[in-house]
Amino acid sequence: MHPAFSVIFLTTLIGIGQGLFLALFTGQVYALGNLIPVQASQGFYAVGSLLSLLFLLLGLVASVFHLGRPERAWRAVTQWRTSWLSREVIVLPLFMLLVFLYGVVHYLGWTAPLFLVAGTLPVDLSLIIGLLASIAAFALFVCTAMIYASLKFLQEWYTPLTVLNYTLLGLASGFMFAAAFSAYIGVDLVSLFGTWAVVFTLLGAGSRGASLVRNRALRDKYGLRTAIGVRHPQMKQLSQGFMGGAFNTREFFHGRTPGALRLIRWFFLLAVFPIPVALIAAGYGLQSPSLPIAAFALQYLGLIAERWYFFAEARHPQNIYYQSMA
Repeated sequence: MHPAFSVIFLTTLIGIGQGLFLALFTGQVYALGNLIPVQASQGFYAVGSLLSLLFLLLGLVASVFHLGRPERAWRAVTQWRTSWLSREVIVLPLFMLLVFLYGVVHYLGWTAPLFLVAGTLPVDLSLIIGLLASIAAFALFVCTAMIYASLKFLQEWYTPLTVLNYTLLGLASGFMFAAAFSAYIGVDLVSLFGTWAVVFTLLGAGSRGASLVRNRALRDKYGLRTAIGVRHPQMKQLSQGFMGGAFNTREFFHGRTPGALRLIRWFFLLAVFPIPVALIAAGYGLQSPSLPIAAFALQYLGLIAERWYFFAEARHPQNIYYQSMA
């Protein structure tokens, strides 16, 4: 497939926004359960929510450039019964609203306990909103990934690993940003967020590696006979059907050489997984506020390459005919 950078930025940016919010809520729950000291002020959660919203908004802005008729985008919600894209269009603004409310509650300090669970666990308004937003965040991961994982004719995407990869990489990048943000403002939550970022990064390395191995072993179900509906046993392609380029030749094939694909694959495998983990570990050992920031920046560059490769490795059946040049 031909990777569209608008969709690449959409999926990576909203993934960071989702992961960042889940990191914030994780920090609040840890503090509530006395697993960590209450070291972050209410302003930390308010500003963190604002940054999460910013990533989500940037993803939405990027998606507009992928629309032929942006003024008709609202029609996408009408197909929610059958379309994962429609479900994503519904869940995304709902998630953004909940993140906004979560940030507002913390900013205004409306965190007085509403009731106690088991007589000891105080539950406030931010905790209720945060739980609902967390459910929406995971639902959004599923909706976004299923847009691709539900396409049976694209074997590389038609696997539960697609949903797992989108979720784990979103969590890894979001927690990595939370660690970088904590290091930048001097909040002592770098170890918490950094540890979870490493866990999700390593799990993502396993799931993404599994998908690469799986996709490499795939064999095409189609051939020239199925491409044009002719069942003759001996066929040879002499032309792609066009004297020049066309929509079919531009939008369904990336046009890069096998060598370029290998280079991109190795770049994202290194930039998304082992190097950020090493930088986070070094930042923790050296008490460096800059290394977690570098870890996030490098990982995000790697995620752009990973998402480009995700689209490029999908071999559309129509390329059996249109990809080959006479």
